Amino acid sequence: MPQSRLRRYMRHGTLPQLAVFEASARHASLTRAGEELHLAQPTVSSQIRKLSETLGAPLFETVGRSVRLTEAGRRTYAHCRELFALLGRLDDALCELRDVEGSELRLAVASAAARHAARLIAGFSREHESVAVRMRVANRAELLARMSQREDDLYLFSNAPDDVPLVRQRVAASALVIVAPRDHPLVHQRGVPLASLADSRWVLREAGSGTRACLVEALARAGAAPRVALELTCEDAILCAVAEGAGLAIVDRDAVPSAPRVAVLDVDGFPVPRTWHLAYAVGASPAPAARALLRYARESLVPAQMSGAQNAVGHGGGP
Repeated sequence: MPQSRLRRYMRHGTLPQLAVFEASARHASLTRAGEELHLAQPTVSSQIRKLSETLGAPLFETVGRSVRLTEAGRRTYAHCRELFALLGRLDDALCELRDVEGSELRLAVASAAARHAARLIAGFSREHESVAVRMRVANRAELLARMSQREDDLYLFSNAPDDVPLVRQRVAASALVIVAPRDHPLVHQRGVPLASLADSRWVLREAGSGTRACLVEALARAGAAPRVALELTCEDAILCAVAEGAGLAIVDRDAVPSAPRVAVLDVDGFPVPRTWHLAYAVGASPAPAARALLRYARESLVPAQMSGAQNAVGHGGGP
């Protein structure tokens, strides 16, 4: 609406008049409107008269001892309700914002999700500088145990379990790949059968890790099991060990560019796509900071990350 048309509404204190009008129309009575708003009936009548003058049309007509909306009144009432609903949504948004700032967010993330979590938190913190984010890194089994006790506000892990009732927000997509030292004889081969790698030395995460479980389950389907040479709890440490020739490993593809002495093998059935979710247990009531992070992930971070990650999932070879 042009500013010239707005001036008459701004000049005459229209919002308080609309509040009186809304109550009067809802009750079909100036008296009951005055009782609700704790105003004397002459004041109610005065406010209605001023609003009618501002709008340039009568809003009520008297029928016996009650009042009835005119056509102008009915149209005004419909828009008045829309306006009040909009103001209510504005107040809800501002209340949530006031509650978010200066609060604390407890986030527990899967070990392999550390990079995704770092990007997520960095962007969120730029918008909410006063929110203190406390992040705990754990494996999948620990995350599920912590979630059952509701020890944190939100949890970030891949392929959220279907047997646990969760509210989840998809935040990124990635893939698991098999890696080897760059001078490994299989680096330039295509379509390597996974079962043929079972007797290789493997550098794996600890039991309870979703990454390790993925490999164990894939080999089990091929009637094999991995020969574990090293068990490490850190993906960066695993990549370093692979680079030094300690064995093969299964890692998140996003981690490979940080390890130039490591290459991705072209193995049948890989890459294995996985999706990262922010989640919390059904029935939990997320704190304002948690709701703000979910909204940030949904509105600000997902499109760019999802498109890039999905492109990465589509390519099996190369580092």
